[in-house]
Amino acid sequence: MNGWVLAALIAVIALVVVVKRLRGEPLNARDLFVPPVVLTGLGVWALRKADGLTGTDLVWVVVGCLLGIALGALRGATVQVFGKEGVLWQRYTGRTFLVILGSLLIMAGYGFLAARLGMHANARPVQLSIGVGFLGEALAVGFRGLASGIPFAPERERRR
Repeated sequence: MNGWVLAALIAVIALVVVVKRLRGEPLNARDLFVPPVVLTGLGVWALRKADGLTGTDLVWVVVGCLLGIALGALRGATVQVFGKEGVLWQRYTGRTFLVILGSLLIMAGYGFLAARLGMHANARPVQLSIGVGFLGEALAVGFRGLASGIPFAPERERRR
């Protein structure tokens, strides 16, 4: 699949997730963890297929992933987690969007620095960056949900 098409598809999916969370939605474990795990897996897969990666590239990737998880967890700390209709719900707040903006700036700066210092372009898959950010958020929100004592929302029925 063309890299731009994949990036556009991932951006659309991320936008849908953000809009749903802005309105507020029931919090269930599958919806919380599956998208970031899939995106992170796709990013790792893209790295495995990349040619010419060096040990230095991999250090940049690992540090970038840790930074992405930390910024995602910070974003997750701003998400409102509350009980509604006997189950957990989540909603993005104004502070969440401030953290999103700050995270984008920090990660752009990190990517610029990495590229200027020789990191190969194919060592920066977009899906990995988005996946680890959402994974950090999911861990923070999931932990807060568990600590609340309110049950997670049940899984939605799948259409057949």
